[in-house]
Amino acid sequence: MVGQTRSKLRGAASEPSHFLRSTQSRRRRRATGSGERELEKEPKEEVKRPELPLRTRRGNLTRGARKYSPQRIRNLKTQNCVPVEMVRRTDLLNDRFPFLSSLLEQLSDKAQLLQRRQVSGKGAFGIAAFVAILHWVHLITLFENDRHFSHLSALEREMTFRTEMGLYYSYFKTIVEAPSFLQGLWMIMNDRLTEYPLVINTVKRFHLYPEVIIAFCYRTFVGIMNLFGLETKTCWNVTRIEPLNEVQSCEGLGDPACFYVGVIFILNGIMMGLFFMYGAYLSGTQLGGIITVLCYFFNHGEATRVMWTPPLRESFSYPFLVLQMYILTVILRTTNNSRRHFIALCLSNVAFMLPWQFAQFILFTQVIILKRNKIQRFGVSELHFWVIQGSAWFFGTIILKFLTSKILGVSDHIRLSDLIAARILRYTDFDTLIYTCAPEFDFMETATPVRYSKTLLLPIVVVITYVIFKKAFRDILCVLCANTYLRKQLLEHGEIIFHTLQLFAFTPLAILIMRLKLFLTPHMCVMASLICSRRLFGWIFYRVRFMPVILSLVTVMSIQGYANLHNQWSIIGEFNNLPQEELIQWIKYNTRPDAVFAGAMPTMASVKLSTLHPIVNHPHYEDADLRARTKIVYSAYSRKSAKEVRDKLVELHVNYYILEEAWCVVRTKPGCSMLEIWDVEDPSNSANPPLCSVLLKDARPYFTTVFQNSMYRVLKVN
Repeated sequence: MVGQTRSKLRGAASEPSHFLRSTQSRRRRRATGSGERELEKEPKEEVKRPELPLRTRRGNLTRGARKYSPQRIRNLKTQNCVPVEMVRRTDLLNDRFPFLSSLLEQLSDKAQLLQRRQVSGKGAFGIAAFVAILHWVHLITLFENDRHFSHLSALEREMTFRTEMGLYYSYFKTIVEAPSFLQGLWMIMNDRLTEYPLVINTVKRFHLYPEVIIAFCYRTFVGIMNLFGLETKTCWNVTRIEPLNEVQSCEGLGDPACFYVGVIFILNGIMMGLFFMYGAYLSGTQLGGIITVLCYFFNHGEATRVMWTPPLRESFSYPFLVLQMYILTVILRTTNNSRRHFIALCLSNVAFMLPWQFAQFILFTQVIILKRNKIQRFGVSELHFWVIQGSAWFFGTIILKFLTSKILGVSDHIRLSDLIAARILRYTDFDTLIYTCAPEFDFMETATPVRYSKTLLLPIVVVITYVIFKKAFRDILCVLCANTYLRKQLLEHGEIIFHTLQLFAFTPLAILIMRLKLFLTPHMCVMASLICSRRLFGWIFYRVRFMPVILSLVTVMSIQGYANLHNQWSIIGEFNNLPQEELIQWIKYNTRPDAVFAGAMPTMASVKLSTLHPIVNHPHYEDADLRARTKIVYSAYSRKSAKEVRDKLVELHVNYYILEEAWCVVRTKPGCSMLEIWDVEDPSNSANPPLCSVLLKDARPYFTTVFQNSMYRVLKVN
């Protein structure tokens, strides 16, 4: 149900349900106007024999002031080794800077407690739940600040889903607006709008498994709420500055767009809780999990882009890779694995592979690493057993995924290997240039390692990797001296070698394709948890007080880490695309519903989503037939003749062509303008004038200009 409609000013005092926003950046105004503990320090026990198990108090430290226990007071009174002058200086520090002194000692106490605790019990799950909620709040804050999503109209929200995001969301919209769920599912499995006049199964083509599930949940939620007469959204009249007219904006889970992005952010919030459990289990201590979470937050801009592009496939897929690697770590560490571990592994693999076409490539790197790891750990005599077991779960996953794909109509079209080959061999053609000229498929920025270093993520991982290989090299020498593979393993736990080799697999991928930092940066954060591992750094625990070292590292990390977070929080924007809004409104009211459109891939996704007109090309570029169609459509930006381009468009049944002037001249980097790409692909016409310039001057006789504004021109194909 929809709540009462009322006008809402955007420049007035903030309400609890909205995020704080600078009034200078707002273009809307509310019609109603405005008018709407410090922790006490807890002394630490001095531990004289670090090799003995440390005694801990049960329960977590509570917030607020608390008196010291009698036992702790007695322990303090028995420490007579501190000189009187030092005590006086400490008292002076406490008198002048009581908050700083209390905070440092409290942090040290808390770190000691987390270092002693193993990964079990309600405490670990409580921390995991807390960081999950924290990450969820962080994501929705950044998303809202970036585009003021809560105040946008339905059309504006759809326009924020640019490129392939709009394509994915359009099928979710189709299901939720259909008379029934099954009818909506049938419509997207027999779609004639996306690649007119072809009828395609979009679930199979675009990996729409997440959209199907979310649409089912949305319809179920709204149906239950309506059954009980409960409101699911509240709508407002939002006044926009001239020349924009007043629009309606709805908030709440009853709004499809809000529900859609809300589910994505909840899933990625849960992922952060998994990261804590993952890092804590790998390092053997809850403090290691905290280090992983801090590293992720401090390098958030390098680790994910879900807050800017929620509907992308990686937003649904990657959280299940985190779960899969966590389960795989448990399997590698545990001697006797139960059947449920391998079942959980296969299911997490399927959940990772179904939404994203790049997933299989990542799982392939795991298989290679696992085979090498098993060979090194157990030798040739047991190689066959581990190859059989590894092949069993891998092919079990593939078979399960294949059967699920057939049942749900999901398939894969992967071209990641082609992109990597193009990078290494310097091979270029039209298709590879369309990919590699996009910023997310470019090489890693040279500033990225610098940003890693400023938060100490890169130095910490380098130190950990050095210690791991030093220990592995020593163990290899022991194995060679003993002339047997069975006397000693490379490491006490092979999962550490697996994670190190996986880091080495992710690094070149991220260097070659910047988008794949998605895998590298979080894995570096997980590896950073090993700084708290007693298996690797136990020898330091007996020589120095390790907690001050960890706290010092966290403090230095926090300096740049907080600056990074502050930069993210300071991004205050507001979505406004008047030229595209004018284009969509013109198409809605001035063309027939069956008029077929062609144009740039990002624009076509918006046209299909907001107007429901048939299109001939779209941003999901992995399919071979779609690449051929797009090449024909993009010939309008080549040096071919207007007649040749018109004839090809007629063969595709195109009625209107959307020409964008920016695409005629924009060049993201050398060799990446559309004209330069076509000169590589079609050198025979390199002496001809650009067709785009000709069409902008006078599109006749093969085209007729029927609409134009500052950004778009709609050409009717004659």
